[in-house]
Amino acid sequence: MATISLRKGNTRLPPEVNRVLYVRNLPFNISSEEMYDIFGKYGAIRQIRIGTNKDTRGTAFVVYEDIYDAKTAVDHLSGFNVANRYLIVLYYQQAKMSKKFDQKKKEDELAKMQEKYGVSTKDK
Repeated sequence: MATISLRKGNTRLPPEVNRVLYVRNLPFNISSEEMYDIFGKYGAIRQIRIGTNKDTRGTAFVVYEDIYDAKTAVDHLSGFNVANRYLIVLYYQQAKMSKKFDQKKKEDELAKMQEKYGVSTKDK
């Protein structure tokens, strides 16, 4: 119902607001049904992706059908307590995510080159 009042006014949203949310600090054993229960209260959800790898456990992406529903979810669920963990709900920002990925890729490439040429980073 709060989303209706947001839409009626000619509200201008900040540029970082989008339909895709990045959720951190989730319990590792949370199910997709529980995620739909928590996030579905704020609007129609297109997709939820929960991290299952060692690096992505405790994180998820939630994609809403409408940008105003996503904004409402961020406003209400940031700091929400789930299984004694406080959720961190952020708008997904492609530039920040790709920087992390690029950095990891560069570190892996550097490690391979060091191994290939027998260069050690340890002080002798």
